Amino acid sequence: MGEFRIEGSCDPRFERAKAAFAENFALRHEYGAAVAITIDGKPVVDLWAGHADKARTLPWTRDTIVNVFSATKGLTAICAHRLVDQGRLDLDAPVASYWPEFAQTGKDHIRVRQLLNHRAGLPALRQKQPDDALFDWDVMTAALAAEEPWWVPGTKHGYHALTIGFLVGEVMRRVTGKSVGRYFRDEIAAPLGIDCHIGLDAKDDGRCAQMIQSPAPPPDQVNIFKYAQEHPGSITAKAFFNPGTAMKLGAVNARAWRGAEIPAANGHTNARALARLYGALARGGEVDGIRVLEPSAIARCSTEESSGIDEVLLIPTRFSTGFMLTQPHDQMGPNARSFGHPGAGGSLGFADPEAKIGFGYTMNKMGPYILIDPRARALIDALYASL
Repeated sequence: MGEFRIEGSCDPRFERAKAAFAENFALRHEYGAAVAITIDGKPVVDLWAGHADKARTLPWTRDTIVNVFSATKGLTAICAHRLVDQGRLDLDAPVASYWPEFAQTGKDHIRVRQLLNHRAGLPALRQKQPDDALFDWDVMTAALAAEEPWWVPGTKHGYHALTIGFLVGEVMRRVTGKSVGRYFRDEIAAPLGIDCHIGLDAKDDGRCAQMIQSPAPPPDQVNIFKYAQEHPGSITAKAFFNPGTAMKLGAVNARAWRGAEIPAANGHTNARALARLYGALARGGEVDGIRVLEPSAIARCSTEESSGIDEVLLIPTRFSTGFMLTQPHDQMGPNARSFGHPGAGGSLGFADPEAKIGFGYTMNKMGPYILIDPRARALIDALYASL
């Protein structure tokens, strides 16, 4: 453990959360991280500490941002729900009504909501893709349009680890004429004043933390990457390693990854932004006079549409339209309506509409856990113990 100093602000009521944050550095091998919490739209915790690089030469500052991997999926889902609110997107319409090329190989009846709830049967591409395919929107969307579903759409669910961003993003592009990153920036990030990006400008590279390799999972944890290596033809292997760019930290820390738009995996942000965004959703979709989503959308966000053993992750998961829901075995707090999304390695953003909580946690030292990392778990437990 290196030296660290906690900076930022913390309401005295939430000193337990600050203590848990300190324990993450002392006991849970944290390098650099931030945590932020809002209650009814008001910031009560905004803390950061540690280092932004593996060598521990660069301090983690108030303005440090970091790749949050699949926590990006929540940002993309919010965009889709906003388009529904605007009357521009119908969740029950065939995808092909927006994207005609998608109707190939028996996909003409797949509905938009099935892209979001992981039931479309398109979590992976069978044909080997070059690593740089993830950076080429047209290559990925053309491949997905031509792909045959891995199961009868609607009959099962499986985590669309990388493909969901291209699938939902292409529908959004056909509707709006904008990329996901631009729509998110114009409609959500800029009005809220949050430091959150899908496709990072090169000028921001200098304040972007370096992602650091995860240790191996503990013996009692499902090791999906070992499974993928042992079963290279499986859906799991294809979902995560075709293309394999996202599994290579050298690529994730490079300009090509940061600058691309990969709406399932390459959001760059900080805990403060996640807490403010999910904090708006936790209080009916609005904060400080800025409406992100309508109350009817918030109800959709927390309504279960998929549950059971996940065909890709090989463990039980629950999803709404685009969000991971609190899991019985891995909860985002004690309240049943919480929704959000974790990211590989540990990042997490979620909303708890019952307690009006917005929560954000970002870090650069990756952990090996599939859902909620123990560092985020400690912060969540401390938060709810403080209420």
